[in-house]
Amino acid sequence: MAKTTKTEQEEPLVKTLWKAADKLRKNMDAAEYKHVALGLIFLKYISDAFEEQYKKLVGQKDEGADPEDKNEYLAEKVFFVPVLARWNYIQGRATQPTIGKDIDDAMDAVEKDNPSLRGVLPKVYAQEKLDKVSLGGLVNLIGSATLGTKEAQSKDVLGQVFEFFLGEFALAEGKKGGQFYTPQSVVKLLVEMLEPYEGRVFDPCCGSGGMFVQSEKFIKSHQDHYRTGKPSRLPENVTDRISIYGQESNQTTWRLAKMNLSIRGIDSSNVKWNNEGSFLNDAHKDLKADYIIANPPFNDSDWSGELLRDDARWKVLGEKLTPPTGNANYAWIQHFLYHLAPTGQAGFVLSKGSLTTNTTGEGDIRKALIENGLVDCIVNLPTKLFLNTQIPACLWFLSRNRKGNGSALHLRNRENEILFIDARNMGFLINRKNRDLSDDDIALITGTYHNWRNEDGDYADVAGFCKVATIEEVAKLNYVLTPGRYVGLADEEDDFNFVERFTSLKAELEQQMAEETDLNKKIMESLSRIKLPANG
Repeated sequence: MAKTTKTEQEEPLVKTLWKAADKLRKNMDAAEYKHVALGLIFLKYISDAFEEQYKKLVGQKDEGADPEDKNEYLAEKVFFVPVLARWNYIQGRATQPTIGKDIDDAMDAVEKDNPSLRGVLPKVYAQEKLDKVSLGGLVNLIGSATLGTKEAQSKDVLGQVFEFFLGEFALAEGKKGGQFYTPQSVVKLLVEMLEPYEGRVFDPCCGSGGMFVQSEKFIKSHQDHYRTGKPSRLPENVTDRISIYGQESNQTTWRLAKMNLSIRGIDSSNVKWNNEGSFLNDAHKDLKADYIIANPPFNDSDWSGELLRDDARWKVLGEKLTPPTGNANYAWIQHFLYHLAPTGQAGFVLSKGSLTTNTTGEGDIRKALIENGLVDCIVNLPTKLFLNTQIPACLWFLSRNRKGNGSALHLRNRENEILFIDARNMGFLINRKNRDLSDDDIALITGTYHNWRNEDGDYADVAGFCKVATIEEVAKLNYVLTPGRYVGLADEEDDFNFVERFTSLKAELEQQMAEETDLNKKIMESLSRIKLPANG
């Protein structure tokens, strides 16, 4: 019952905030306006947290507490907010024509007092094209929500608002927005499959930081399972024992990532930005990660591959296998492997074409991956999951520990096997253009993978959905990794009734044509009633 109450109380908050904020942006492009809205939401959060701690310190003055001492806040992991950046001051000036400059000054002041935020917060509020009346309205709107108190933090109110806004802005921006936003269901699926409970988690194209946030959520959910006595596969003494490493080439997206992680209390000191990107300027050259979770740009042809013909990363499979300059997919795979620890695992999104391509050496690289026993699992995803592309996508899972030795998760030896999962028919439509995976979908895919790879798993092939193939079987199919080539047809498809399906489709088409005819008739009737002015 508590879960229902939570949904009823919090979902309207994020949706109400979004609808009002989107209305206030007027003609401003969503790509720019997202920094306006998300920056203010972040400022409200840290101000709420500060004010709560401030009031507590005021009450402890007799005990020597100083409400204006920055160290009093640092000790409680609360950002210190100077007077001119506190929300009551900002909101008090919401109707002033200088509100834009006031907010920019506030952001500067917060950065000066909090080194971890320097260069992160947006200073875009004084620009002329931003309507100051609308800005003041947005300030008042956000001021109506409580985001940073201990109670709000325990409910993850801000996290939900931030994630919801990121998703909605990505939808509003279309292709451009999708460049930094991976749907939550896909992120959750990757993390639940890999189970990153301890060690270094790396995303070299981290966007707004969703992979890191979900990894922390994964850890916390399993901690909660132990506290409530529910079963969990993680080691019994699991605590928050992951450290994150990331890189992003888009500076404004990197800023969103830093804010997104800060509101969760996640250390983002190793999330780096440079505009050259991970290929030309690897910010973590010596890192060997336990987990790599990523969604690199699909089929990127502009990755400067011609400048990297002799790079050491192309020798990670023992022989030099240079990826093509016109497509970065296999460059990303080798980049991931280069940074993977001796027992590390990687899960990442790529275009479905990566499973079959033989263009300029890609087939040779895929063959080497398979023959070296690195490919653990391939998942074929449904269409329409991603906001920025209609290109069919898949998930790759690589592992350097396919023998299963020494793992706290008790993995079995699966050196000569690859698991194929075909999830193309899963998910549900959230609108005409976009699909999403349900929690049940994620649980089924994840459970299938874990039952296959775990010592105590209870796995069985399911026609049309999952199949275990040996490396010899994959070799016979010319090292193609498309799940549909292995899982076959679902049993129920044997009973497919062509006449019944044809009749149903014919009826649907006839109904649509009748509706169109009726609509055209009404339009013609309306036009006939319009009196045109006489000539002259």
